[in-house]
Amino acid sequence: MSVDLGKMPKLGFGLMRLPEVNGSVDIAHVSRMVDKYMKAGMNYFDTAYVYHGGKSEVAAREALVRRYPRDSFMLATKLPAWELRKKEDVERVFNEQLERADVDYFDFYLLHSIEDGSNHDTYEKYDCWNWCLKRREEGKIKHFGFSYHGSPELLTEVLDRHPEVEFVQIQLNYLDRTNPVVRSERLYEILKERNIPIIVMEPVRGGMLADLGEEINSQFKAVRPDASVASWALRFVGSLPGVMTILSGMSNEEQMDDNIRTFADFEPLSNEEFKLVNKVTEEVLATPQIGCTACKYCCDGCPMKISIPDVFRTINTLRRYPDDWRSKNFYNGLIQRSGKASDCIGCGQCERVCPQHLPIIELMKDAAGILD
Repeated sequence: MSVDLGKMPKLGFGLMRLPEVNGSVDIAHVSRMVDKYMKAGMNYFDTAYVYHGGKSEVAAREALVRRYPRDSFMLATKLPAWELRKKEDVERVFNEQLERADVDYFDFYLLHSIEDGSNHDTYEKYDCWNWCLKRREEGKIKHFGFSYHGSPELLTEVLDRHPEVEFVQIQLNYLDRTNPVVRSERLYEILKERNIPIIVMEPVRGGMLADLGEEINSQFKAVRPDASVASWALRFVGSLPGVMTILSGMSNEEQMDDNIRTFADFEPLSNEEFKLVNKVTEEVLATPQIGCTACKYCCDGCPMKISIPDVFRTINTLRRYPDDWRSKNFYNGLIQRSGKASDCIGCGQCERVCPQHLPIIELMKDAAGILD
């Protein structure tokens, strides 16, 4: 069973960064975004068991599943290794996901965040691969794959051992091509060589590539005055052969409108535009940044309730704009509702779940010295 790239929308709606009100997903707002997306002829929705503290699949039910015919959209979700303590947990989690989303099947089902070590070992230990194949035979899963945050060496090993995989989801954007941890360019090459369809996550790197500062933004605007800076990141990924769908974790209708404009009449980057993207990449990498994508996996289990991505966002902004007082202002407001960087007790929970493999404990010590 293979995935038909021709039937997949180029833009996928990622349900990881949905708008919230009073700490809960704003279903009315999400419903409006779903309507715009579906009206544009796009229909791929990506969620996961852990997104929004377990509420993303429920949001998909309310904003999508109960409002549209089941055959009019494709819904993807993921099995989390870190929720599995025994083999029976695989079936339990899956049934809970079906119930949360109120569906009889998932169009795409992924083993979540395979990487060297614990996650990969857990999926092997509980034979999740064969379990997924059986669910596919039963029709409860239409397509089976995995999301990936590991090394190129492990990716090759996994693909050799599991040729039944239909697609792979990787982090890919123009900034991470040579990132020594992400190594997205090599991951892309491995999948392309094997003709395995690619779903892309973090194409705008958690929003970082939507605003690169006035000096760099102006270079993009000089070429395409009416195009957003984020659209360049999306067009870069969309121009690569083998990319099936590009996920965008849209948080408001403005982002939805902009992304729909980018993909409604998609135009690949020209050779000159590729050169500009390469030039911008060099300039951005010249300023050291913490490679946080604000996935917030680190937040749910933090005993000190520190909003770690927002702390790193403050540090990154200070590095780029050291004289801008607004960064410190933002941080002072942040610690009124969450823990301070100096509150970190070094328990390591955050480092165990970080897809970017950041040395968060050390980074928090550095942040505390700067901010507290």
